[in-house]
Amino acid sequence: METAARAGLFDRALRRLLEAWRDVAGGSGDGDIAAQMRDCLEAKGGEVSARARSARLAQAYLASDSAGKEAFLRTLASFDSDPKAVEAAVAALQSAGDDAAAAARARMELRRALEAPRTRLVTQFTSLPEGVRFVVELRAALLQLAKKDPALAALEADIRALLAAWFDVGFLELRRIDWHSPASLLEKLVGYEAVHEIRSWRDLKNRLDSDRRCYAFFHPRMPDEPLIFVEVALVKGLAGDVRALLDENAPLQDPRAADTAIFYSISNCQQGLSGISFGNFLIKRVVNELSAEFSNIKTFATLSPIPGFRRWLDARGGDDTLLTPEEKASLAAALGAAAESGANPLAVLLGRKGWHRDAALAEAARPVLLRLCARYLLAENAEARPGRPPRALDPVAHFHLTNGAQAERLNWLADRSEKGIRESAGLMVNYLYDRGAIEANHEAYVGQGKRAASTALKRLARGWT
Repeated sequence: METAARAGLFDRALRRLLEAWRDVAGGSGDGDIAAQMRDCLEAKGGEVSARARSARLAQAYLASDSAGKEAFLRTLASFDSDPKAVEAAVAALQSAGDDAAAAARARMELRRALEAPRTRLVTQFTSLPEGVRFVVELRAALLQLAKKDPALAALEADIRALLAAWFDVGFLELRRIDWHSPASLLEKLVGYEAVHEIRSWRDLKNRLDSDRRCYAFFHPRMPDEPLIFVEVALVKGLAGDVRALLDENAPLQDPRAADTAIFYSISNCQQGLSGISFGNFLIKRVVNELSAEFSNIKTFATLSPIPGFRRWLDARGGDDTLLTPEEKASLAAALGAAAESGANPLAVLLGRKGWHRDAALAEAARPVLLRLCARYLLAENAEARPGRPPRALDPVAHFHLTNGAQAERLNWLADRSEKGIRESAGLMVNYLYDRGAIEANHEAYVGQGKRAASTALKRLARGWT
């Protein structure tokens, strides 16, 4: 449902862009994309003519098939800095010597020479209705292509730098979304939800009820498109089972009696803004909003997935040091005749369909998986980056630790959905946002790679090898 919904949203956005530009574009282009790009850069005529050229060029891209779009992007990438102009500017800077005025002029010329014409071309699209949205879609198309082509990678980096400036958090607007929001916006929530699929309108209504909150960031040039949104449940105590939060039949709670805000789903909506982080600002803004609205809420935490845990476990299936002798014996006893001689009993157990519904298997797996998951979160590192501190291997853990959260508690079989079992063996984790410790936690993790965690979680992970 999620993939189909996103595809439908994209198709409608494409039609909207084409309709918005029909009157602006006027006549059709000459079909030579490179020539159209040169015409845009030459900027002949006035503002109306410039917008018409940009609109025709953008229309040509949107009307192309996938091969045509890739050819368009390659042509755009070819409008790079002039090496001779860069060399001349560098030579002028070197020859300026102690002449401060000459050095200043040379640096200015060097900056101009280094700016690729393609950057000016992309910037021209912003003069169009929905032009910023178009640039976001351009980068979305580039993200995969750039992995295998250095020229496209350079173009993607240029567009990313533009978008990072345009989507600075200072330009973003925080809005609450509720059941009375426009239907078109509610439909987008369904399509963009990336953590816990929204199964029906009734499910969506439950997530927007009076004991729930949903907030999103919007950009003034994309006022109807959420950039990222967070869903919050107002409850008593740390939540340890996502089913309870998503239960449509659960009685409505009085938010004035709640003492805890649980962030249980955070979804990025625009693929073209991937890597441009404003999720950390969203959480902090929502914490401030909820604190102002509810003086009774003192605890702010997440109930988060652990999407890389099973992948990490499966990759280490042949590691004989992963389990202690006692754990191997316990798992083998629970498997009985199904235990394979010489095989990793945990891998055998997790490979059995519905293992979590078998009480004996689940009970044997519980202490083992909790220990290993604590190790995964607190000790396993992503690929090392020269000169930088280690970072958590799990992407969700890295996100929250970067934001200054503390890994607080693991929750057994908190997500029994097919996705939850497949990705994390059903485990979920609470990250605690202690307003008095957020900055210190952030600095310790970003600066030194230290992961804030509760004493209980550290104790649970002590058995790692």
